[in-house]
Amino acid sequence: MKRSPLLPIFLIVLADILGLTILLPLLPFYAEKLGASPTAVGLLVSVYAFCQLLSGPFLGRWSDRTGRKPLLIVSQLGTLASRLLLAFAGTLWLVYLARVIDGLTAGNLVLAQAYISDVSEPENRTRSFAVIGISFGIGFLLGPAISGALSGFGLVVPILLSAGLSAVSILATVLLLPDTKPVVDDGPAGPAGRRLSLLGWHEYAQYFRRPGLSRLLLEYFCFVMAFASFTGGLALFLERRLTWNGRPFHAREVGFVFAYAGLLGILVQGFLGRLAKRFGESWLVAAGFASMTVGYGLLAGVHMLPLLLFAGVFSAFGTGVLRPALTSLVTQAVARNEQGVVLGLNTSIQSVAQIIGPAIAGLLIDKGLLAAWALFCACCALVGLVVQRSAPATTGGAEPART
Repeated sequence: MKRSPLLPIFLIVLADILGLTILLPLLPFYAEKLGASPTAVGLLVSVYAFCQLLSGPFLGRWSDRTGRKPLLIVSQLGTLASRLLLAFAGTLWLVYLARVIDGLTAGNLVLAQAYISDVSEPENRTRSFAVIGISFGIGFLLGPAISGALSGFGLVVPILLSAGLSAVSILATVLLLPDTKPVVDDGPAGPAGRRLSLLGWHEYAQYFRRPGLSRLLLEYFCFVMAFASFTGGLALFLERRLTWNGRPFHAREVGFVFAYAGLLGILVQGFLGRLAKRFGESWLVAAGFASMTVGYGLLAGVHMLPLLLFAGVFSAFGTGVLRPALTSLVTQAVARNEQGVVLGLNTSIQSVAQIIGPAIAGLLIDKGLLAAWALFCACCALVGLVVQRSAPATTGGAEPART
């Protein structure tokens, strides 16, 4: 009986996500320890996203010719090297170099999605892609909690664990993941998405000229801008606004806050299917943007932990429903043979927002404008809500898919 590759790909993606989320709450404090300002901390995220935007299309096309597994291993080796360099970085420029290496080889998740697309029949792909969603849910719950628990032993310890998980991911890929054949036909991209290079954006112009679809893409940009600005500045904000046992929040406390958000996200995902079936995806998008606006708006006045936890309920609900609902609406707005390219466009839009959002967040916090940072995140979500509500009520912002 042929073994399904979905279990090893789940383990591989889970190890990658855990490693990523372990770094998420502590990286700002690690950089600050080496002399980084909040602006420089925000640029650490922006540099990573920019390098990812540059390398993503190249990695995807190269994997079409060689097969997914070899390029996945190359990507994972880059991640391992970057995390080891990060752990032993004695100066800030080495931290930046580690982020550049990680960004330039950051094809792990994209290649994993492409692999799932290769080995799944079209009618089973949606269910197969749930592997990625489950891995994210578990990773964003456990990773920050592990980071918070281990940071008391020093910030290097969780970084080394993150590198160890990257090594485990490489071993799982080499030993457990079956090879796939190179993609011979350069036809319609699969559900993993086909990302175009920075010089090839003119190929995307036709999608921005479609009113319903362009509106959805703008909504997605607003969502990622709000979320990227929030995650890029949250640790620095909490360090300056909240205390625990008489001292400012640090990596330990921030890690547990991120884990709390991850738990709320899992709870939202548990009800997402029933909510979509009862109210529809267009309603979920409106509710998600409204909830994010309230959550981030409340954050501007946070000076005590209870209000932070209350605001987190709103922001977690918004984040939990918006990404899947918007992605679904985008795929419904185009013909089936265009879905892969449009999902690739979504990923590129996400990278652009992740370049801009954290840089703005770091700059605002560097200037001491903590409330302005939270209100900027809220305004990004509010713009998304206004754009969404301007869409025709019958379509929820999407054009009917062409056949």
